[in-house]
Amino acid sequence: MRRTAGTTVADTSPDLEAEEARTADGPGEPDGHEEPDGHEEPDGQGENAGNGQPEEATGTTGTSPRRTPWLRVLAGVLTVALLATGATLFVMGQRLRDTPATSNHALTDTEATDRVTGEVGSALSKVFSYGPRSTAATKATAKRVLAGKALQQYAALYGQVEKQAADQKLTLTTQVVHAGVTRLGTGSAHLLVFLDQVYEREGKAATTAAAQLSVTAELRGGRWVVVEITSR
Repeated sequence: MRRTAGTTVADTSPDLEAEEARTADGPGEPDGHEEPDGHEEPDGQGENAGNGQPEEATGTTGTSPRRTPWLRVLAGVLTVALLATGATLFVMGQRLRDTPATSNHALTDTEATDRVTGEVGSALSKVFSYGPRSTAATKATAKRVLAGKALQQYAALYGQVEKQAADQKLTLTTQVVHAGVTRLGTGSAHLLVFLDQVYEREGKAATTAAAQLSVTAELRGGRWVVVEITSR
């Protein structure tokens, strides 16, 4: 009720004091209202809410898909390069092992080299030494120490030599001055042999001559046999 100029007027508007109180408190939830628990944010979301990005966006996830293919390609290239290098080194090593110099035992095996020069030198001294009464023994020796082409050549020539030795009383003495192995394998050898030969006829002065032979020998039955002789 309000009094205006002595007249009492009924106030039909809402209570002003209550309205002012509500206006001061502001629109909102009734007093004592709490936000339900279901509206609380999960732990950890508040920290990333400021930048507007999920947490994983700050890591390396964005770059991994681009780097992984290149890493695989690089690994493949390196693997191929290593395999190629290994194969090249293997081939080069095999070539070095298979070169004539490394397979020539004359450069590394002194004992085998001395043996072949000794046996071949002795064989040549015997087959190229004969006298008027020893041609049969020389022919028998040739069959033991010569073989193949060397024996065939020797047999073709020795028939004439045997007749001359008997008719002219001819004696031939051959001495190996030097024998060098130019190549020695596991079962064959090539030699260069220098000889001094002395010819003697009954009633005449002796004659000396030098000879140089290329000889090929093979290891047969545990001993070296001459298979080819070439005069140089």
